[in-house]
Amino acid sequence: MAVDPDFLEHLRDLFADLGPLRVGRMFSGAALYVEEDVMIAMISASGTIYMKSDETTDAAFRAAGSEPFTYSRKTGPRVVPSLMSLPESALDDPEEALHWAQLSLGPARAAALAKRAAKVRRAARRKG
Repeated sequence: MAVDPDFLEHLRDLFADLGPLRVGRMFSGAALYVEEDVMIAMISASGTIYMKSDETTDAAFRAAGSEPFTYSRKTGPRVVPSLMSLPESALDDPEEALHWAQLSLGPARAAALAKRAAKVRRAARRKG
């Protein structure tokens, strides 16, 4: 993982009220998980934190100045609106960070549920 271990420790402290966090690999950065498989955030190799989002949270993130995760592909830039940057002011404010993390829980849980359902469908097709 290209993410600084000290920065990951800071994030563990910042989001401690969510419960135990698991760190996993994602692209060239890391992902933060709660409740075993619920990914609430992605940390890019540059250190930007992107919180899980959907159409119910997008306006709040954008109003706070957040931007979607974007990366380059051969065919041009790819924008991922389901990952919105954590507002800068939340990096040093555990209360604000917790607010954004709690806002991200709904979309994160929904994405995890959809992923579990897809996994079950794939397994059923293999057996069938």
